[in-house]
Amino acid sequence: MSTTKTLLIVYHSMTGGTRQMVEAAQVGATAEEGVAVHVLQAAQAGPEDVLASDGLIFATPENLAAISGQLKDFFDRSYYAALDHLNGRPYACLVCAGSDGHNAVRQIERIATGWRLKPVAEPLIVCTHAQTPEAILAPKQIGEDDLERCRALGEAMAAGLALGVF
Repeated sequence: MSTTKTLLIVYHSMTGGTRQMVEAAQVGATAEEGVAVHVLQAAQAGPEDVLASDGLIFATPENLAAISGQLKDFFDRSYYAALDHLNGRPYACLVCAGSDGHNAVRQIERIATGWRLKPVAEPLIVCTHAQTPEAILAPKQIGEDDLERCRALGEAMAAGLALGVF
């Protein structure tokens, strides 16, 4: 008897960098049989999507040393409806940052801790080195090495779900 697992990827992207990272993770995850991959922009995702998932990937740019406002809004709308219903579910995160990314990771980790999610991969931060207003607002192009890291994370998440490792 085969049971399909569901991996939910919730993201926000303004300049395309985070979207490219998510697309790469999705490619990796869909290579695994027995796992349905749902990708939703943060504005379209809600608690029902989180509750229907077996594993989660959160992806965001780091804006002003924090997760994006739209990902924060998703967490605000979903947090209490999902509280105490997600205990032990696996999660990972992707952050597209101009210089650091660690504050966005810490924010996601704090929310995930409240939901009692289980981290199953190191946070994946891609640094674009965008430091001027023009560079920060410009469309991003994520390098192939970083996209491969994102694909590998998606593949590992899906494989872990399919095999029942987490």
